Amino acid sequence: MAKKSKRSRRAKLHRRCGAMAAHMMLLERYPSYRANQMRLEDATLRRRDSRVNLRQVRIVTVKTVVNVVYKTAEQNVSAAQINSQITALNKDFRATNPDKSQTPTPWTGLVTDSRIKFRLVKVTRTKTTEDDFTFDNGVKSGATGGIAPFNPQTHLNIWVCALRDSLLGYAQFPGGPQSTDGVVINYLAFGTSGTAQPPFHKGRTATHEIGHYFNLRHIWGDTPDCSGSDNVPDTPNCAGPNTGMPAFPTVTCNNGPNGDMFVNYMDYTDDAGMFMFTMQQVLRMRTTLDTERSGLK
Repeated sequence: MAKKSKRSRRAKLHRRCGAMAAHMMLLERYPSYRANQMRLEDATLRRRDSRVNLRQVRIVTVKTVVNVVYKTAEQNVSAAQINSQITALNKDFRATNPDKSQTPTPWTGLVTDSRIKFRLVKVTRTKTTEDDFTFDNGVKSGATGGIAPFNPQTHLNIWVCALRDSLLGYAQFPGGPQSTDGVVINYLAFGTSGTAQPPFHKGRTATHEIGHYFNLRHIWGDTPDCSGSDNVPDTPNCAGPNTGMPAFPTVTCNNGPNGDMFVNYMDYTDDAGMFMFTMQQVLRMRTTLDTERSGLK
């Protein structure tokens, strides 16, 4: 019966990100978070006007901590699986991932190296009595079955655990409390080996969530119509998330002829269908590194 339950849980897994739910929770609880977000948006606009050469900015290596929180042996992911995720992140954020060659021709000139690298410096393993967690940050505290972040001002913390309700992961946007800062990834969508399950087995859930950590929004602006915006000029406005493996072009919101940029890491497609950040997305991330997350440098 246990095996049947496990297969059932995996069969229901689909791309679902809790970053915006966590974002709204922080906006309600911490007035300083709203102010920090507004200040960061202003800094991003100023950086955009300065016409910085993103191909010449310094390469930054982010010290990374992986916190494995597990109830079962399966959830206690291996060192090899952890290393596979770090490898995938370094390819994606440096734009050395081979599958970027599949980028539709109109967008190939926008594919941009963020000049951000990740170096694994610490792994923690915490046995929990919790069956699973959600976006309420329970996994980030010992009092609720998890573990607190390690030096979050100077280290990116990634928690790996079981997440409920088909949640693949979530991140805290810049400017929030240090006690909950970092990224959470479902152990079934972490890395490229071990427990990572197709179609989320190429490490792109972490790429997506770390995009949020560096202040990127979903490309559809998190509205159910064409009224939203991700505040990025070079990602076409689109009506909502794309899932699975869309065909080019997929036109919404009068964004033809090229349509939605569903190959972007900040959409909801399968791991095999996302393989790029744009120049203006990189500008947002680098602005975050110079301001709210300058301690990572």
